[in-house]
Amino acid sequence: MKKKEIKAKENDTTKPSPSYEAKDIYVLEGLEPVRKRPGMYIGSTGADGLHHLIWEVVDNSLDEAMGGFANEVEVVLLPSSRVRVADNGRGIPVGIHKQTKVSALETVMTTLHAGGKFGGDSYKISGGLHGVGVSVVNALSTFLKAEVHREGGLFEQEYQRGKPRAKVKKTASSKQTGTVVTFEPDVEIFESVKFDFDRIVGHLRQQAYLISKIKIRILDAREADEKKLSGKNDLYLESKLESFPSYSFYFEGGLKSYIKYLNQEEEAIHENIFIAEKEQENIFVSLAFQYISDIQGKEMSFANNIYTPEGGMHLTGFRTALTRVLNDYAKKNNFLKSDEDNLVGDDAREGLTAVISVKLREPQFEGQTKARLGNPPAKTATEKVMGDVFADYLENNPQDARKILDKVILAKKARQAAKAARETVLRKGALEGMTLPGKLADCSSRQAELSEIFIVEGDSAGGSAKQGRDRRFQAILPLRGKILNVEKSRLDKILTSEQIRNLIIALGTGVAEEFDIARIRYHKVFIMTDADVDGAHIRTLLLTLFYRYLPQVISSGFLYIAQPPLYKIQSGKTVKYAFSDEEKDKIVEEIKKTKGLSAKSQKEDAKKQKAQEEEAIEETEGGEEEKSSVQEKSFGISIQRYKGLGEMNPEQLWETTMNPANRVIKRVDVKDAAEADKIFDVLMGSEVLPRKRFIQTYAKEVQNLDI
Repeated sequence: MKKKEIKAKENDTTKPSPSYEAKDIYVLEGLEPVRKRPGMYIGSTGADGLHHLIWEVVDNSLDEAMGGFANEVEVVLLPSSRVRVADNGRGIPVGIHKQTKVSALETVMTTLHAGGKFGGDSYKISGGLHGVGVSVVNALSTFLKAEVHREGGLFEQEYQRGKPRAKVKKTASSKQTGTVVTFEPDVEIFESVKFDFDRIVGHLRQQAYLISKIKIRILDAREADEKKLSGKNDLYLESKLESFPSYSFYFEGGLKSYIKYLNQEEEAIHENIFIAEKEQENIFVSLAFQYISDIQGKEMSFANNIYTPEGGMHLTGFRTALTRVLNDYAKKNNFLKSDEDNLVGDDAREGLTAVISVKLREPQFEGQTKARLGNPPAKTATEKVMGDVFADYLENNPQDARKILDKVILAKKARQAAKAARETVLRKGALEGMTLPGKLADCSSRQAELSEIFIVEGDSAGGSAKQGRDRRFQAILPLRGKILNVEKSRLDKILTSEQIRNLIIALGTGVAEEFDIARIRYHKVFIMTDADVDGAHIRTLLLTLFYRYLPQVISSGFLYIAQPPLYKIQSGKTVKYAFSDEEKDKIVEEIKKTKGLSAKSQKEDAKKQKAQEEEAIEETEGGEEEKSSVQEKSFGISIQRYKGLGEMNPEQLWETTMNPANRVIKRVDVKDAAEADKIFDVLMGSEVLPRKRFIQTYAKEVQNLDI
């Protein structure tokens, strides 16, 4: 009987379906959804999401300021990764809420979609309004304390991971009004709870420009004595933390001041900054912009003082009006002939530094992170204000108008020339088929996901790489010298560079409008340059090229930095490679220990080292000679420093840098490329002062300087 039952089960191929009944429907109550899916509310659990917690709390304080109820905001970084945000507004209400039957403060802090922005006349414009944002912060914090000064008293309530630890209670009398929120991010949620002080300073400076006549202060008191801060009922802590790093911001010039700040190291095309401030259809629109000589532009858009990095309706309205008014003025005043093609958006925005700010009653953001504004009326209002005021500006400032039109028409001509150059590059690539650039040593594989290309500097490095590679899947493209600085060049000029053209053709992606990541011929693109100043320079030039004109190669995870070793350390038949000075020293010490050098002899030899070091240079096979100590010489340790890839023989290059089993590589992401681009602009830009400051700051840290 048992045998039959077993056989029947073996022959039964139907799998039982999992239960899906009413009991299987789960309801997440309170703030549970936030802790289950934090990314839906703050974007990520990385650094961006961590700092978003501060923005959410600060937004509530700024709402009070925009309403005219507060004029001072203080943000303090405290020990134990805590943050304290205080304002002198009206204070969150503490009375019993008729719907929830608990304090309004507790309702705001523990209930999603509860706050002053959802109805009533408490606020005309808002960003946070003690609603979704602050409750999310509460849910994602191991500790949060709310202190409210209002109605002659100080009211307090503490929470743990979104849940109140006790009821709201009055703890003291107070003559002030305002709100203080102190929170500690949950280490179980975030990858790291280390705040970036400079990042916070930058954000708060930005907010101070957007709200004139508000004082915003930030203090870094992470090294403060916690005991001295405990038990204080003050609204602000500035007077008790005077010895700690701090910044205070107060601007009366508004967006005009912001444009001056953004362009402080740039060459302006026209003197008079365009500014427009006007209410249209119950939406207050503020605009300011100025053209600079650079080709890269900056557009900053805000809705109720909240930065919208992805733009939205207000940015679309601004761009539409800008292009339309420029075309109308150009045709009317014969800058463009009637039969000429119109300016396009890219022409109109080349070298434009613009700030677009709207304030509206009920902003509709796309997602809780508020990256994009979705209100259609914001487009209409912004387009109307921009169109009317900008048309008057051009008529009343003919000299500025001429300079602007000269700038955008030149951009148009460059765009048309670039299009012709791109088509030439594409035609060349198509006509040459898979023969590709002459200097490219291609791999035999035609499967992009298995293929790699190494971009190397010079024929010497290219020769070693070609001989050392695995021809089946590794291609080598040598570049001659330093490529063009693309940061300061338009696309038409860029495509006249043979080195850049060869690279684009080799990748197979095309460029600009014709770019197609699906056509890329290699899924690993390595930048492999020498470990010297020139190598670092070339690497940064290439990173800037990819960041500006081939960004999808980076975002797709295809771009890498190869890490060749700096040193070869040999003792007898033992050969090891070091990728840094620290690693070299560690390897040398390990060899010494292996050979039994006593502590006493180390001390004795150290005394002799300085006097005899010049005589202790080891002769090495290729590469740069490295000075060895007496100890190293006595133990037969030779150190070879590789200044350039061409100094490595093919076997060494394969073993250390190109062999997938052994190599050390770093994948480039957008933040890496953006930082490289920033540093490049400092070191190679037209402004001398930033370069001087950089050199002075880091001069003492320089190692292996080539002179």
